[in-house]
Amino acid sequence: MARVTSGYGAALGRRARLVAVAAEPEDLTPRSLRGLAGVADELEVRADLVGDPDPSWLRRNFRGQLTYSLRSARHGGHSAAGPVERRTRLLRAADHYELVDLEAMDDIQPELLAAVPARQRRVSWHTSGHAGTAEGRCRAELREASGRLQERFAAMAAVPAALYLLVPPAGGQYGSAAPLLLTGLGRTDVTAFASGPVGMWTRVLAPWLGAPVVFGRVGAPGEDGMPSVGRLLADYGLPALPPLSGLFGIAGRAPGRSLSPRLHNAALRELRLPALYLPFQVDRFSRFWQWGFDFASLGGMPLRGLTVTAPHKQSALLVADVAAPEALECGAANLLWLDEGRWRAATTDAVGALRALALGGVDPSGRTTAVIGCGGAGRAVAWALREAGAGVTLVNRGIAHGLEASSQLGLPYVPLSRFSPAGYDLLVHATPLVEREPFPVAAADGDAVVLEMAYRDPPTALTHATRARGLVGIDGWQVLFVEACEQFRLMTGRSMPETLSLRSICFGLAEQAAGHGLTVSGGSTRTHRVGREAS
Repeated sequence: MARVTSGYGAALGRRARLVAVAAEPEDLTPRSLRGLAGVADELEVRADLVGDPDPSWLRRNFRGQLTYSLRSARHGGHSAAGPVERRTRLLRAADHYELVDLEAMDDIQPELLAAVPARQRRVSWHTSGHAGTAEGRCRAELREASGRLQERFAAMAAVPAALYLLVPPAGGQYGSAAPLLLTGLGRTDVTAFASGPVGMWTRVLAPWLGAPVVFGRVGAPGEDGMPSVGRLLADYGLPALPPLSGLFGIAGRAPGRSLSPRLHNAALRELRLPALYLPFQVDRFSRFWQWGFDFASLGGMPLRGLTVTAPHKQSALLVADVAAPEALECGAANLLWLDEGRWRAATTDAVGALRALALGGVDPSGRTTAVIGCGGAGRAVAWALREAGAGVTLVNRGIAHGLEASSQLGLPYVPLSRFSPAGYDLLVHATPLVEREPFPVAAADGDAVVLEMAYRDPPTALTHATRARGLVGIDGWQVLFVEACEQFRLMTGRSMPETLSLRSICFGLAEQAAGHGLTVSGGSTRTHRVGREAS
């Protein structure tokens, strides 16, 4: 067949080329492939995961360019093919695919280079190993790693190709430097990002730094940190590339499950603000903050604000230059933002709970209240309810943590093992537990109100039990939207557009993606499963 020029050397413009990656057999069903129409520019077949499908059949179901990748175990893939079999499969693919992935430097052989012309080559370098966290390295180490990564690229660039791909593991020798490579090279035929969930933000940001393509799985995200095509569209607005002059994000242990990127980025796009909201997976917040990535070096895109989730809320308060009174009172902050050169800290958990109750027609004044969970969210909610006139009792599984919160807030404490919901007018759940009830809802009074701070689709076990019992329940979706609006206002100085409703942001985009047969968020299934860490 006639070979097609990929065109990677052209100017990037305001749109990246979106590559849909088929990594499991069900990604290659006719419905899945046809659902990519009008969405993906290219389809990459991970032959080490799905085998070698009939190219003619692929072209009948997908109209874009085709890329063939037989990722070896040495490069983080699953192919166990020996040298002869590998060479045979790559040579066969060269007759049918617009791009053939050649691994540096193992596939750089005369026979393969003769059969695969430069316009048809994608020279890639993947390394496997420790995925690390987003704690980063000091700036001197980052610059040194960036220099070494440039040397690695220089060796690869000795072989002419349409596209060069460098994917080191996050937290490894080169992982944190991958974004710096793009800004340093200033080329439009190179993409680089860190692998693993920790490196997801580098994948998303890469096109704005000069990478010509962005990769998304046809199905659910994988362990390599690659988001789904649906999530690239719904959460980040890709492949469109509006101007950027700053970054926001969410820092936590599992930010990939959060809907905050979808909420904030939808508002940023609507208001045409030149910023992007990204997920940062962090284990030790203090180290991330002190030795974290040098965002200012990313072509004029400094970090301007962070939503902070458990267990980093107390650490977030400690790094701030100025803190809001409620954050100081409860000893935790879930928001940091830059204001005239100073980092400010606040907690939006308090306003989230109070406004959600108000929208549900519930006045907390005079109510006998139990707050289950003494993390950052629980402390903030307990403080807010006390200020609103409620009689608050703290409940926590860990006794030491509960006693510490009790002492700090001046509120009574009951261990969870001895807690009964009977006798309380208002029950607030502020822990990340979503799979089972944190307390027996059946024992609650018939007129009790239950406020769930966590959110999930399908509903959390507590929300399900509350509805089954017929109690007044306010779930975490309402809290999420209230908090996101308040966080957006503080970080940007603008209000979220009134045209953006919770359903249109959280589910409308998901339903739109589902119409293309695409999955939006993580998990092993294609259902819309999301959640958040409440405390």
